[in-house]
Amino acid sequence: MRAAMTLAERELVRFFRQPNRLVGAIGQPLIFWVLFGAAFRTSFRTPGGNASYAQFFLPGITILIVLFTAIFSTISIIEDRREGFLQGVLVAPVSRASVVLGKLMGGTVLAVLQGGLFLLLAPLVGVSLSPGAFLAAVGVVGLVGFGLTGLGFCIAWRMDSTQGFHAIMSVFLMPMWLLSGSFFPASGAASWLAWILRVNPLTYGVSGLRQALGMQAGGPGIAASLAVSAAFAVAVFILAIRLARRPARGDLR
Repeated sequence: MRAAMTLAERELVRFFRQPNRLVGAIGQPLIFWVLFGAAFRTSFRTPGGNASYAQFFLPGITILIVLFTAIFSTISIIEDRREGFLQGVLVAPVSRASVVLGKLMGGTVLAVLQGGLFLLLAPLVGVSLSPGAFLAAVGVVGLVGFGLTGLGFCIAWRMDSTQGFHAIMSVFLMPMWLLSGSFFPASGAASWLAWILRVNPLTYGVSGLRQALGMQAGGPGIAASLAVSAAFAVAVFILAIRLARRPARGDLR
């Protein structure tokens, strides 16, 4: 745990020394939220008909911030390998599980900080944010953040190009977010699209966050959402450990 905490602390120090990462992680989603909330204000109707698009889109934008945080925190794996830091960590007398846990803990804490900061804007669009609802929402954000950071770790571990990582983000991670019920309600979707929504683990994170904020989810219940999100987080954590135990390109053997 000492090694994991040290690596997690390094992630936090690196983040606070690069404040532009906060702008990148929150700035673009905030612009999306404002623009789309205004554009669909009169034409959008939720299944219950009692929420504006800005309210409906709030959990989805929060998850997008978590996704960007996971991307920024795991892309540093490629940079650390290029600079030689990762090789130094891998030859140290610590387990690979500690390395993975430290990286995921750092990304999760950053996701909670940035996602929680954005959630404080919820009252601006009429979403009630009691202390209990905020803590529940932050808990869901932490769970989803751990899973997405683990997924980013699995993608970045075998790569040696940041350009390749951004390409994967464009063709895999962003569609994963778009097809999670963040951007549009799942009800009324075509059958093939509804099937994708059901198998997408991020759908359950969005639904869980929406229900934690006291909003109608129109999708999986809170128990199913938390169970699937937790299972996804555990699965990618185990996969990340298995990958880390194999020599990656450029690692010392």
